[in-house]
Amino acid sequence: MSWRSLSQPDKAVQSFQEGFFNLQKRPIEIYVFVDPLCPECWSLEPFIKKLTLEYGRYFKIRPILSGSLTTLQRSCPDNPQRLKKQWDYMTSVTGMCCDGDVWIENPVSSPLSTALAVKAAEFQGKKAGMRFLRKVQEFVFLDKRNVSQEEVLVECAERSRIDVEEFRKDLHSETAKRALRGDMKLMKEMDVDETPTIVIFNESEEDAGLKITGLYDYHIYVKVLKDMLQQDPAPSLKPNLEEFMKQYRFVANKEIAVVYDWTEKVARREMRKLVLKGKVHEVPVKHGVFWEYVDK
Repeated sequence: MSWRSLSQPDKAVQSFQEGFFNLQKRPIEIYVFVDPLCPECWSLEPFIKKLTLEYGRYFKIRPILSGSLTTLQRSCPDNPQRLKKQWDYMTSVTGMCCDGDVWIENPVSSPLSTALAVKAAEFQGKKAGMRFLRKVQEFVFLDKRNVSQEEVLVECAERSRIDVEEFRKDLHSETAKRALRGDMKLMKEMDVDETPTIVIFNESEEDAGLKITGLYDYHIYVKVLKDMLQQDPAPSLKPNLEEFMKQYRFVANKEIAVVYDWTEKVARREMRKLVLKGKVHEVPVKHGVFWEYVDK
């Protein structure tokens, strides 16, 4: 299998040979290698949302858990103060709240348990797994919860609207362990050694893929996708703000700003209009604000 890597945002991405695409089959497959405890992966969320809304008709996303058994089996962080500083720094750079105090006040005691829980949730479908992963990230980055404790993971399952009893059974199953080993094997085969990493495949190019390591400006992801498609499609119309909130339910002000090409000030002003209509309510966090959809 051959690879091309994008390691700097300003490097040109070469074109693939043109081919015929059946758009009903979504010709592009995107593997997103993530670590639930990685602040850079959390900071990728606004771009994934926007790419899905604008160009999701062309691709399928497959989240893959990253990490080694040595890392996942670590019982406590080696240097909690260092991790706190890293998380707080990422917040200042990306605008996505990462409360580093969790490593001082309530550290994640078993990253392996967190990873197995994500795989257990995925047995209920890809969308269920993605909702669960998102909720785990919210719990740890915003609420400083120890997302390796079973009672916290069960709460994540409840809040993710998945079958809790099935989740409890799968959580300690050999099947979940095999699924996690499968992700690690895929990580090794694709030569992924850090997160976040995105690997993009085109169905008509079986022996070629493009690997993007690290965080980039949004236009880089769009350029790569269009080069893979050998087309220059226009973005789909995005839903209005209320429909967006109904779909995603709990989002950062930063995510709204990115998706709609607004400043954060404009995003907050528009969201407060929905607050007045009783459609959402504001959720202040340590760094910034989130918005939650109100079910009637």
